[in-house]
Amino acid sequence: MRYAVLGTGVVGRTVAARLASLGHEVVIGTRDPESTLARAEYAEWQAAHPAIGLAGFPQAARDGEVLVNATGGRVSLDALGEADAADLDGKILIDIANPLDFSKGFPPVLDPANDDSLGELIQRTFPRLRVVKTLNTMNCQIMVDPARVPGEHTVFLSGEDADAKKTVHDLLGSFGWPDRAILDLGGIETARGTEMLLPVWLRVMGALGHSEFNFHIQAAGGPSA
Repeated sequence: MRYAVLGTGVVGRTVAARLASLGHEVVIGTRDPESTLARAEYAEWQAAHPAIGLAGFPQAARDGEVLVNATGGRVSLDALGEADAADLDGKILIDIANPLDFSKGFPPVLDPANDDSLGELIQRTFPRLRVVKTLNTMNCQIMVDPARVPGEHTVFLSGEDADAKKTVHDLLGSFGWPDRAILDLGGIETARGTEMLLPVWLRVMGALGHSEFNFHIQAAGGPSA
């Protein structure tokens, strides 16, 4: 499978490296490849992962069979808007971003929130994409290696397209997530709930002093998820 990971930050790089390790073809999308390569941190990472390509957002969207949105949530629409609409038609977009607004400092607020979500906003703006929201409730190391957190814990899925969610479910399995840990919440509007876990996540991180944790859903009288 050919994946295009949009975003060159630590989340995008971590997911791209894991996909490549599983034998997928991977390209990372960025606004300005030349500027990205001029960053010492990225150049060092690229040298360690020579099989992973780097391209502008339009080419990355064209090359990828499946897209991963790892951009900062506040710029996700702009990044996707650089792609030709025909190159988004029918493709799965795995949205792992959160719409964090740091304009008033830390902790950030969510925008949108409550009656909307980034996942829904992307789906409305690009209706021919098949958007699946997932992996946005944990740090990026746990996203691709759930065994970092001992015991049972949960990853959520939200989206409108059953086949797209099945593809993403299988990908999560290849990352190491067992079926029992993958909880399908329903349509893309349920992304509101998972995005709004971020204020809780930030405060748990503050209380623990690290981000090596995840949420676990235990249903009364039934199996855990």
